[in-house]
Amino acid sequence: MGSEGVGNEGLRKRGCSCTKNDFLPEESFQSWGNYVQALKETPLRLKDRILTRSLDTTELFEIKARSQHEMKKTLTWWDLMWFGIGAVIGAGIFVLTGLEARDDAGPAVVLSYVVSGISAMLSVFCYTEFAVEIPVAGGSFAYLRIELGDFVAFVAAGNILLEYVIGGAAVARAWTSYFATLCNKQPDDFRIIAHSLPDDYGHLDPIAVAVAASVCILAVLSTKGSSRFNYIASVIHVIVILFIIIAGFINADTNNYRDFAPYGARGVFKASAVLFFAYVGFDAVSTMAEETKNPAKDIPIGLVGSMVVTITAYCLLAIALCMMQPYKQINADAPFSVAFSAVGWDWAKYIVAAGALKGMTTVLLVSAVGQARYLTHIARTHMMPPWLAQVHGKTGTPINATVVMLSATAIIAFFTKLDILSNLLSISTLFIFMLVAMALLVRRYYVSGVTTPADRNKLITCLLLILGSSIATAAYWGMSEHGWVGYVITVPIWLLSTIGLWLFVPHARAPKLWGVPLVPWLPSASIAINVFLLGSIDKASFERFGIWTALLLVYYLFFGLHASYDTAKASGENNKIGEGWKNVEEGAVSSATDVSGLNENRGSENPGA
Repeated sequence: MGSEGVGNEGLRKRGCSCTKNDFLPEESFQSWGNYVQALKETPLRLKDRILTRSLDTTELFEIKARSQHEMKKTLTWWDLMWFGIGAVIGAGIFVLTGLEARDDAGPAVVLSYVVSGISAMLSVFCYTEFAVEIPVAGGSFAYLRIELGDFVAFVAAGNILLEYVIGGAAVARAWTSYFATLCNKQPDDFRIIAHSLPDDYGHLDPIAVAVAASVCILAVLSTKGSSRFNYIASVIHVIVILFIIIAGFINADTNNYRDFAPYGARGVFKASAVLFFAYVGFDAVSTMAEETKNPAKDIPIGLVGSMVVTITAYCLLAIALCMMQPYKQINADAPFSVAFSAVGWDWAKYIVAAGALKGMTTVLLVSAVGQARYLTHIARTHMMPPWLAQVHGKTGTPINATVVMLSATAIIAFFTKLDILSNLLSISTLFIFMLVAMALLVRRYYVSGVTTPADRNKLITCLLLILGSSIATAAYWGMSEHGWVGYVITVPIWLLSTIGLWLFVPHARAPKLWGVPLVPWLPSASIAINVFLLGSIDKASFERFGIWTALLLVYYLFFGLHASYDTAKASGENNKIGEGWKNVEEGAVSSATDVSGLNENRGSENPGA
């Protein structure tokens, strides 16, 4: 299919209009005949997209250029660190801590935060190496496109977008809960109860919509302006957190810690899976790599530093809460505010509520900035309409993507209750983090033209065993409450497969600037922990996750596949269809000008590889 109008030329012609070519400019959608022919070629095209990987150079230069304008490089490690703190410390700690302490973990909720914090830190390491080496707005979508191919990247991309929309909606609804506390009201006093709708979707929240709209305006105006607002709000937020910790310990009653783990280890891990929601957000910081002045220095300090601060703060806050009040009496909607009222510090609940509102506002802001950049990069590949890839020439921000994502956030926040949102969010996030850890192992151990077929096959075997044993462990945990025989089988398989990868598969690439330590152990542990936590999430959430993934695949097979295939052909990303493993071996050649850069980034082009 010749399609000269597909790639960059089509994008250059776009202004502010909303014509068909702004959304479906590709050759396959120019006529019904073309579309029918494209559908007939679906199996071949799908095979090509599954087996073709992108290149570092493609993501860094060609794909980025499709946005018409460059994003402005204005951020330093200081900005990223405060973005990280602002992105993470919000609804999770201020709402879910009370819910999980009361219903699942008791005072041992602090251990739940440690477990989910370790998982989050391992994922931070993986994200940091990728963000330093591939500093683009696409975040994990770009990393997966390079290492695991287009199709896996799209499935992850859909869940990334779901993660952000649901996360933003959950925070917006929690904002209403704490605003109600500040006004001495109940959250439902500010909501419209629609009795004709199911209870989980019938508490309509107009305040959440107003908050999302306000954040949208700030996010589209300026990234640096958003950073300044986030910095000021986060400083105030940290002061409030310190107040809560100190005041909590002043009012502590150690008797509340006597029944430390009333629900046992199963309760701790079940709470960990839900509380992973509290760590969501740091991946948004990796999407800002394209706007960072010195990625090699700024990203590691910003990401790792903010996560260390966050884990420490969460553990201290959880201890303070459970020492102030018996876990069975903790309030699920506004736990810290009610706890202070219970110990006679009624005035303190206003400080807590104000601090929580500040924190949730910054979470929404950083989420808005991050999710728009994800969608921008996905649209650059034409898996989503390229109209969403446009970057405004004056503000240097992706206005279209920001408005679309926050509109979706506002709609879901208007209808859906927090507990449904938090469980579904954790599934999407854990799934993506597992894929990023897998991609890092592929990046370190596989380079086309360097890795031999024998080493490649050993790598695939080890990865399948690591993933399979992790899934088996999680499944056994979910199905057997008191058994232990399964762990005797699955855990040694994970251990031996990681040792096998360590001893028998040589490294094919060393990180140029910053690398994850203890490879393959840390990425392998990240895979195992993320999958294990998935095993603690309820069945209904997995059903919703399955429905969403099925909808993604329908969209991909009818639209995204053909749009991205045409764009790849028009720009020369893949020379030939049907080469199968050769595409995986050699990567996709983005253009003739990129071939000279392949030797360094993917190994030399070698037809006999």
